[in-house]
Amino acid sequence: MPVDSSKPDLGSLRIQDGQRSKSGMGKRVIYASLPVVIFAAIVATAFALRNQKPIVEVAAAAKPDAGGLQTALNASGYVTPRRRATIAAKITGRVTGVFFDEGTRVKDGQLLATLDDSDYKRALDSAKADRDSAEASIEDLEVQFRNAAIQLKRAEQLRDSGVQTQEALDNARTAVDSLRAKIALAKQQVAAGQSRIAVAQQAVDNCTIRAPFPGIVVSKDAQVGEMVSPVSAGGGFTRTGIATIVDMKSNEIEVDVNESYIARVKGGQLVKATLDAFPNDPYDAKVRTVIPTADRQKATVKVRISFLKLDDKILPDMGVKVAFLEEEKPAAKGKEKEKGPQAVALIPKSAVHSDSSASFVYLLRDGRVERRAVSLGMDRGADIAVMAGLTPGDSVVVKGPEILHDGDKVEIRQ
Repeated sequence: MPVDSSKPDLGSLRIQDGQRSKSGMGKRVIYASLPVVIFAAIVATAFALRNQKPIVEVAAAAKPDAGGLQTALNASGYVTPRRRATIAAKITGRVTGVFFDEGTRVKDGQLLATLDDSDYKRALDSAKADRDSAEASIEDLEVQFRNAAIQLKRAEQLRDSGVQTQEALDNARTAVDSLRAKIALAKQQVAAGQSRIAVAQQAVDNCTIRAPFPGIVVSKDAQVGEMVSPVSAGGGFTRTGIATIVDMKSNEIEVDVNESYIARVKGGQLVKATLDAFPNDPYDAKVRTVIPTADRQKATVKVRISFLKLDDKILPDMGVKVAFLEEEKPAAKGKEKEKGPQAVALIPKSAVHSDSSASFVYLLRDGRVERRAVSLGMDRGADIAVMAGLTPGDSVVVKGPEILHDGDKVEIRQ
């Protein structure tokens, strides 16, 4: 029987027995080699981690102050101005003019902005018109009063002559008294009108915003066309401030001192202040006041420090580090000064480790760490005095892995 060539040959898709056996053997080989591959990856990873150097941060041991003023405590804080004000309008209105920008130096009373004063000016004109009307009525009443006084005098003469009755004299006297009272009332109306004029004028003046003290504008908070108000109103569409001004001459330092060390800080104490932006230019300062209250959440006491000399580099909210100085006490008269053990170096507290036997640090030498036992002295804020075991300039590890061993190779974090 002839085969129909147009039909597909399904027999060509059949897998031969030899091929099936070869495919199964390949899968078994792959499955058997997986543990070997995984073990090799683990070994390679362990070898790579073994050769990887721990990354550490180091700091140099500082030389303590020799003689004279000693550092009693270190702290950090920020530059804050004593006079800093957000200027706002006393009334609600639309801004029609802004005459400053950020960084503008302003004088006391300098014009900063204006508000729409058209409605207030109309009220002022109305108050002036009422005052003028009252003043005009006084002139008319005074003319009538003079005429009434003449008539009263004439009535008195006629009554004395027996020509006119007592009733006519009484009527003339009543007219004079009435006009005198009307004149007094009109004068009071003029005074009241003058007061209304003052109120209206104050409303017009409130549309002009001026600087309350000399300083520098550090924030521009309103633009022409916006609504401003002394209180929050209208959701987010009404501004409550126009500008923020800082008196640069009132800049000082504010630091939080741990209450455990606040006994080392006293009013008038000399301070060495170093701005984070200019670490090589320290400033002389002194403690202005210790705020007589503590923050129970942070267990700190706020201290305010005044610069002895200000310059243009000192800006509000700059970070600053301060060292409270303690003058060395003089020896008693007739006695030699007793010298106790002196600190040989200062290091950050984070560099110090301890175990059951002693305190120690990791010293960096030639790319390796060396465990070095140290004798510690008094805390000085974030630093601690080292009495023995280090010399100034030694590099110690302040941050790194939790576990380091003597002789480990390390890499310094840049």
